[in-house]
Parts: sequence; C-alpha cells; structure tokens
Amino acid sequence: MEPLNKKLTIVGLGKLGGLLAEAFIARELILPKDIVATVRHDERAKMLDKKHPFPVHTDNRAATSDADIVLLAVKPQVMEGVCETISPSVSKNTLIISILAGVPSAAIERFFPGVPVIRAMPNTPCAVGSGMTVLCRGTAARDDDVALAERLFDTVGRTLVLDERHMNAVTGLSASGPAYIYVILESLAEAGVKLGLPRETATLLAAQTAKGAAEQVLVTGSHPALLKDEVTTPAGCTIDGLLELEEGKIRVTLIKAVVKAAERARDLFTEKS
Repeated sequence: MEPLNKKLTIVGLGKLGGLLAEAFIARELILPKDIVATVRHDERAKMLDKKHPFPVHTDNRAATSDADIVLLAVKPQVMEGVCETISPSVSKNTLIISILAGVPSAAIERFFPGVPVIRAMPNTPCAVGSGMTVLCRGTAARDDDVALAERLFDTVGRTLVLDERHMNAVTGLSASGPAYIYVILESLAEAGVKLGLPRETATLLAAQTAKGAAEQVLVTGSHPALLKDEVTTPAGCTIDGLLELEEGKIRVTLIKAVVKAAERARDLFTEKS
C-alpha cells in the first residue's frame, strides 16, 4: 500500500488511538516516523514511548504544530481544555478527526474556525482489519477531507458516511457492539465446555460460527431472520435452542443494551472531569 505521506498526531493515546496507530503502521499507510502521540501524564508517556515505534510525550501544542492530521482521542470530559490548548498550533490545512464519543463536531469546530473537522466512530476490531467506522463531516470539511478520512479507516475495515444525528446510535451499536458479541461468544463457548468440549475448541467453534454468520449477512444482503429460518428445520434442534433464547428475552435485552449505550454517549459530553 502506498503511504499517505501525512504527519499524524494522536492527542490522547488510549486503547483505541493506540490500536489505530498500530493498524495504520502495520498496513504501511502511515510510517512510524510520521506519527507522534500525546498523553496526560509523564509517567504514562515514558511507558508508551517505549512500547510504540513512534514518540509519545505530554506537550499537545508542540505535537500538533506541524500535523497534517490530528486524531482527537481524549476523554470527552476534557475535550474543551485540550482543544483550547492546541487551537493556536493547528493550521487551516490540518484535518481534525475526532473519535470522541458523544461530542458533536460543532463543539470542536468552535475552537478551530475554518478548520475541517470530521467526527469518526470506529470500533476495536479495526486492530485486525475488520473494523466498522462511521464518519460525519463538519461544516468546513470538504470532499477531499472526507476522502482522506475514508482512506484512513478503509485500511482497517469498512467505512460509512452518515448524518451526524445518527452518531450516538452508531456509538451504541457498532462502537460498543463488539463487547456484546464477546459476551455472546463467551456464553456459547461456556455451553460447549458444559457439554464436554475443550475450551479452546469451543471458543473456536463459537467465534468462527459468528464470523461466518455475519459474513453471510454482508455477502448475501439477506435479512438475518431469513437466514435464521434456513437453519431452523421443523421439529429440529435449532428451534428448541431458539425457544430458550426467546424465553430468556435475548432480543429485548440486546435492544435495551444498545439504547442504553447510545443514551450514555449522549450524556458524556455534558459531564466534566
């Protein structure tokens, strides 16, 4: 893959920012020499500087002074203070990509008049190239800014551009969604262990089954209910299993989990650290 030849600064190198940086490097989209990251505390900066192949320090203003792309990855509660600090060092040619849950692009734009801002919501499977990222553009973002953001996130999975009014729902569904899937996978594997399978085997069976089912939805475009019916034969094993799931209220539980996470995303920005 041809490198972007863009300088990337990650402000707030947490779990998601770190895995994105490593994924971009692994796919040779951005070279380590073109990445710099910051964190809040000196001790953590020293630890992460040893861990990653790019420099990590605590000076946000210095780190953003010559960046082509600034990836904002701090906690939503400290966003205002961070943006106030770096605003003098960010040029109008810099693209700001925010992965802050619950923070509208307008809240970031007010610190950077005329600077293109794109709000992004990736998820952790980006680490293995199977992520899902949703983008929405701010008022100053041009088509080429969106294209640049798409190129970044296309290297680590699928990318979709939506209206910003959907972003809290996206946070509750695809950003938080891997955690729900892991709980389901863990439960399926535990069932396999209960039935006598070795744990490693049970986990493999559960994970590959989930991967295959998801791929079938994506490839065929069929409604999940139709694909479920294809597995469910009259008086067979599957219908008995489905009955147990329905009695356990799995549908309403998952729906409520997504809604609750989306509501939490909405509330994050109004909280102060």
